[in-house]
Amino acid sequence: MGNAGRNGGEYYTPRPLVRAMVQMVKPKLGERIYDGACGSAGFLCETYDYLTAKGDLSTKDRKTLQEKTFYGKEKKSLAYVIAIMNMILHGIEAPNIIHTNTLTENLADIQEKDRYDVGLANPPFGGKERKEVQQNFPIRTGETAFPFLQHFIKSLKAGGRGGVVIKNTFLSNTDNASVSLRKLQKLTALGELKKSLLHQAFSGEL
Repeated sequence: MGNAGRNGGEYYTPRPLVRAMVQMVKPKLGERIYDGACGSAGFLCETYDYLTAKGDLSTKDRKTLQEKTFYGKEKKSLAYVIAIMNMILHGIEAPNIIHTNTLTENLADIQEKDRYDVGLANPPFGGKERKEVQQNFPIRTGETAFPFLQHFIKSLKAGGRGGVVIKNTFLSNTDNASVSLRKLQKLTALGELKKSLLHQAFSGEL
């Protein structure tokens, strides 16, 4: 999927698309959910709504949702504050959101204990990363989205599921970075396989 939208230089994801991606990865109670470019925490809040929609949650289940389910990172100060507020307003009273630049973390430092069951994100596109940032990743490229993709892949547990918004051309590009990244994971192109779903998302029918 290409970037879903842009507002004042910042990318955002329409809620119907967020909902569609959450429904595709089917998060479960007890799993750890992660967004390393969380913005206003739209994916995390939608996942919370998805997991609580059926109701009948025990006190233990609600404690798990509050404390051990949702994790995020955000570089921009304003977006970080909005993410915290958004999660609190949705009922998550102690958000596990860190104010940091995800790409400054060396990929080799991610251990098994740091990995997640589900990753959801719309990483920024079109930016250029400094060479010192590129050194943190085995596939080195200045395009901001590619280091993020490597981070998300490494951050998933074995058998984990991820839903990430990517450029439409990513699945067909023949440059070395695109080819190498495609080899790392089994990819499903939401835009190619779920065209009717996307039509509903952007026409407001979902």
